Amino acid sequence: MILGIGTDLCNIDRIEGVLARHGDRFKNRVYTEREQRKAEGRPRAIAATYAKRWAAKEACSKALGTGLRMGISWKDMAVSNLRTGQPVMHVTGWAAERLAAMTPPGHEAIIHVTLTDDAPWAQAFVVIEARPIAGPT
Repeated sequence: MILGIGTDLCNIDRIEGVLARHGDRFKNRVYTEREQRKAEGRPRAIAATYAKRWAAKEACSKALGTGLRMGISWKDMAVSNLRTGQPVMHVTGWAAERLAAMTPPGHEAIIHVTLTDDAPWAQAFVVIEARPIAGPT
């Protein structure tokens, strides 16, 4: 069953401007160390990588039904990539508590995320699914 859906569209040029003005202060407030390593390791796409992750965090907060004004920290939602390149959303802190509260008993929550960019836009979709926990066979 679907518990939540969120989407966000982010202007890459806007993120590039914020990075130029606020640099590490902005990065350290919004992104985990792992997210920063990923972005900084892509010299030709630094702003686009940050923008996609910004959009993913916004989309995740919407899928959780809270937005970012209800206590979720930016770093409570983090995107990493599997070896295949597939993005994966990790939640901690208040975001994890919210996810647990909205997950029905006997189910596990799975967060699906997809990211794309086509300058000057970055976009993310997040779908939170509840799957029944398999019992003994």
